[in-house]
This record gives sequence, C-alpha cells and structure tokens, in this order.
Amino acid sequence: MTLEQRIAHVNQAVSKACERAGRSPEEVNIVAVTKYVSTEKTAQVLDSGILHIGENRWQNAKPKWEALGSRGVWHFIGQLQSNKVKDVIGKFAYIHSLDRLSLAKELNRQAAAADITVKAFVQVNISGEDSKSGMPPEKAYDFVRQMQDYPHIEVIGLMTMAPLDSDAESARPVFRGLRELRDELNARGAQTEPIRHLSMGMSGDFEVAIEEGATWLRLGSILVGKEED
Repeated sequence: MTLEQRIAHVNQAVSKACERAGRSPEEVNIVAVTKYVSTEKTAQVLDSGILHIGENRWQNAKPKWEALGSRGVWHFIGQLQSNKVKDVIGKFAYIHSLDRLSLAKELNRQAAAADITVKAFVQVNISGEDSKSGMPPEKAYDFVRQMQDYPHIEVIGLMTMAPLDSDAESARPVFRGLRELRDELNARGAQTEPIRHLSMGMSGDFEVAIEEGATWLRLGSILVGKEED
C-alpha cells in the first residue's frame, strides 16, 4: 500500500469506529509514529498533510527533528529519563509519558528556563503488567493534584498502553479503565481544568480505543508502514 492508501484506510476506519460510538471524527487526533522509518519517509508523512509526529527516543528522533522540526508538531511518546529532558524540551510540544515526580520536577525546571509550558499526559498502567510503564491507577489522583505545583506543566490527559494481543477486544477493559479513571479524576476535582484527553490505541487496537473514548491515537505501521514499504 502507498502512504496515501494507508491514510485513506485509517481515516475510513476512524470514521466507522466513531459512527459506532456516536462520536465525531473531529474528536480523534492521530499521531504518526515514525520511530521505525527514515527522515525521508517522515518527510513524506508531513507532505501528506499529517501534522503530528511521534517519536520515543531522542537519539533516533534527532536527525528527523533537525531536518523537519519546524514542519510538524512533535510528540514524545516513549519513556523519558530525567537526564534526557534537556534534549526534548522546546522541541516536543507534547509528552505522553509523565509517570513520576522526579520527571515532573525536571520537566518543569527546564520548561521554566525556556519560558514555555509543556503539555503532558500522565501515563497510567491500567493493565497492571510489570512490563508496562506508568503509575498505578490509585496513585493518579494525588499525582495530578501535585502537578498544580509545577506551573510549566499542563496536564491535558491520561495515557496508557494495552497488552499486545492479536485480539483487539482484549484491550477494551484497559481503555475503558483509563476513561473511567479520567472521569473519576474530573469528578473529584483533581485539577482546576478538566482532563479532556485520552492517549490510547495503536495500530492493532485503535478502533476499540476510539469506541472507548480515545482522543489521541498513536499509529505506526498501519499508517506510515515500515522502512521497506
């Protein structure tokens, strides 16, 4: 499939999932995950009209960002070490993996020095898998409350990763759990502004994620293909 065909396929699937869920496709944003493709392929993605680019390691993202950073909106979607914050601050408008206080402190410090505000998703380990990053759901309320002490971080949403499974339906309880957690945090007034966004759903399960309320999808192979494509 060409990139244009992949995009058309994804857009059609998004529209159908939204229809099933009684949602508008305009509520669903797509991050093109380009971690496995070259700078040239990433440029093609931007040329196609996709604005949001997702990378999970700075060392892999660096040549792409240096060549194309001014053309898109960049999302850091991988686990972020505190000593790497200096590399991504001011380059990535969104951080999808805020999962501990030490990282929040460094993000806030670096953002304050740059006089910017970072939009962040708090990563929650809904599935409870040891292999997944993120805080336990029961710690999310106190963590989000603490973020009010860090004025250069704007918590706009929650993020989770579902178990890898050939059956997308197995991800549904995880996605539903994240939505219910967001609603609970808002009902309890975790922060002044309601938490609106849910970053969940990847190539194998994004339709289920949409049905459960996803507002940001992180799509790699199904959207951008692999380097040999």
